[in-house]
Amino acid sequence: MGFTCGIVGLPNVGKSTLFNAITAAKAEVANYPFCTIDPNVGVVTVPDKRLARLTEIFKPGKTLPTTLEFLDIAGLVRGASKGEGLGNQFLSHIRNVDAIIHIVRCFDDPNIVHVDGSIDPKRDIEIVETELILKDLDTLDHKISETEKHAKSGDKKARSDLAFLTPLRAHLATGRLARYHACHTEEERLLMKDIHLLTDKPVMYVCNIHEKHYASESDYVRQVKEIAARESARVVQISAEVEAEVAELPEGEREAFLHELGLEESGLTQVIREGYALLQLVTFFTVNPKELHAWTVRHGSTAPTAAGVVHSDFEKGFIRAEIMKFADLDRFGSEAALKEHGLLHVHGKDYIVEDGDVMFVRFSV
Repeated sequence: MGFTCGIVGLPNVGKSTLFNAITAAKAEVANYPFCTIDPNVGVVTVPDKRLARLTEIFKPGKTLPTTLEFLDIAGLVRGASKGEGLGNQFLSHIRNVDAIIHIVRCFDDPNIVHVDGSIDPKRDIEIVETELILKDLDTLDHKISETEKHAKSGDKKARSDLAFLTPLRAHLATGRLARYHACHTEEERLLMKDIHLLTDKPVMYVCNIHEKHYASESDYVRQVKEIAARESARVVQISAEVEAEVAELPEGEREAFLHELGLEESGLTQVIREGYALLQLVTFFTVNPKELHAWTVRHGSTAPTAAGVVHSDFEKGFIRAEIMKFADLDRFGSEAALKEHGLLHVHGKDYIVEDGDVMFVRFSV
């Protein structure tokens, strides 16, 4: 199970620069709109200090971190939902992501043109959100038209779906995002998920700042934080240019470079941490003599669901899960010591996997 974040924003806000820095995918970067023709895809490993400790304890043949996937989608402009700029093809790419990272330009630089001629985070956010809403309205119009045909033929489910879709469209028509439209039943939640509306996806705002503003908060950033507070959205403040410099350094020199700037961690680490929280993800581990592997599942996932991420047979034939807690392993230093202290826990199908669980699955096929 992979989790994907789509990077969106207006042209020239630093999307591709940030994407290059966090994925080392070397997407084209240029000082003109629409230099990103197709969505660039990059897979990044998730930093996790627990892996080093678990490697020390179990001494596996190799250690594999979990990953997140990033898509860098072409800059949106006014009218994108109607085909302006590079238009609909890029809005359709957003449908395939789990969350949206909205890059907002929060720096002045006369050498980098702004598609609308000035720096205004509030306006820029509204432009992107409006285009996403308009595309969702177009999607809903097609869905409602199709559902009405089935309802006229006597399909009871279609009638029930219309009772949800019609007020949802009215909600969007007022300029509000789909994720703020209430779903009262499981059927409504499944229908909403099935439509794949762009404005139903969780959003993280990334303020792309000048490095001189790391020590303070600019008016531009305050504008973004005010909007995010109203939307209960997350905000990360980074400099794409600094991240690009960090990415070019040898790994051993990166920490010292960040400390010189007064930073404790890279922008990538911040984005991943907030992205994890945004998507409500947890990490669990599997280990054998050959490999230690980190995996990602949504918070609230059961042991069989998590086992299915490792291998489909594990979920189908799930019998039980033997769980060790990372905190216990870190404290006692070995699996044998945990067994001696009664800290190896056995759970059935109803167990909810927790962040930091080391899991061994018993199954039959």
